[in-house]
Amino acid sequence: MNDNKAVLDNGPFFHGTKAELKIGDLLVPQHVSNYQDKKSNHIYFTATLEAAKWGAELAKSKAKERIYLVEPLGEFENDPNVTDKRFPGNPTRSYRSKSPLKILAELGSWERHSDEQINHMLTSLEKLREEGKAVIYD
Repeated sequence: MNDNKAVLDNGPFFHGTKAELKIGDLLVPQHVSNYQDKKSNHIYFTATLEAAKWGAELAKSKAKERIYLVEPLGEFENDPNVTDKRFPGNPTRSYRSKSPLKILAELGSWERHSDEQINHMLTSLEKLREEGKAVIYD
């Protein structure tokens, strides 16, 4: 739950990844990011299945893609990497927290983006990296 006076979003909240987790596990900051070769100061999550699907599909790993239903256990904020740069007003309902996320459930099935869409996104992200524009402000 968000302890701020103004509730940003009531959820439900999702976290897309390739990590195998169990109900009750806690996702905490200071683990290597799914997207960069450095430790992340935040845990990222979303209130849209669409954004969670991208999170699972784009995570660095050959493991199975997974989407978890999560509960933020502390304060959270709009993800400035999305809201400040690409989608003002946070229509993707993307958030980050320095507090843990508790795993409540795993979605049993969901419709993936097409391989064509995923490959296009990966190509676009690689181009941004080559241009030095794939910076995540963490």
